Amino acid sequence: MSTVVDVLPILILILGFQLFVLKKPIPQLRKVVIGSVYVVLGLAMFLLGLEKALFPIGNMMAEQLSNPEFLGIPEGQEVDWKDYYWIYLFAAMIGFSTTIAEPSLIAVAIKADEVSSGTISRWGLRLTVACGVSLALAVGTYRIITGTPIYLYIMTGYLVVIVQTLFAPKHMIPLAYDSGGVTTSTVTVPLVAALGLGLSATIPGRNPAVDGFGLIAFASVFPIITVLGYAQLTVIKKKIVTLKQKRDAI
Repeated sequence: MSTVVDVLPILILILGFQLFVLKKPIPQLRKVVIGSVYVVLGLAMFLLGLEKALFPIGNMMAEQLSNPEFLGIPEGQEVDWKDYYWIYLFAAMIGFSTTIAEPSLIAVAIKADEVSSGTISRWGLRLTVACGVSLALAVGTYRIITGTPIYLYIMTGYLVVIVQTLFAPKHMIPLAYDSGGVTTSTVTVPLVAALGLGLSATIPGRNPAVDGFGLIAFASVFPIITVLGYAQLTVIKKKIVTLKQKRDAI
């Protein structure tokens, strides 16, 4: 019922525009009704899955990987940020794998491939964005463990993006910005949020309310950097090939 309440305003808006603004009957009404039922059931099952599986898994992995016994730290000895290398590796790998499976990124990659006539490959874009999220979560977990202010990382990240925007190919800039947004969707967000909250609750001296959030912001910035960087490297590579061809011609 809560899912029905959440979806109802969207249905009212669409039906209102169709009937009272456009003043046309709803095309394929039967399919629309069936599709709406599927949406409600799918969202309800997804939210149930988050509560029963994904959030507990994120918390459990963060707790186990930060356990001093697992890290091999003697009792009473202070744990250094370097000792949490398994967390950095796990965060990077979970960021990569969840991004590759992100439906919204797949949809954007398909459309980018179609519009660019194959110039921007589907797998090329997905792998580049996934590498950005992987790096983002590794850096984000380091921030949680060390307790450094989040604004230092976010400001630095966006400064890099601004500089890259000035020099990157113009046709890649909008796609790069969209790529940063689509990473924070249905598959990635639940696990990332659970990982951040679980890690901040486990690390001594960290407050989940202060340190537990912010990983999703990292996952939005770093893919922009990697996609723009990929575009810049492609341009540089093309220039080098052109110069070589001119030298061979001479």
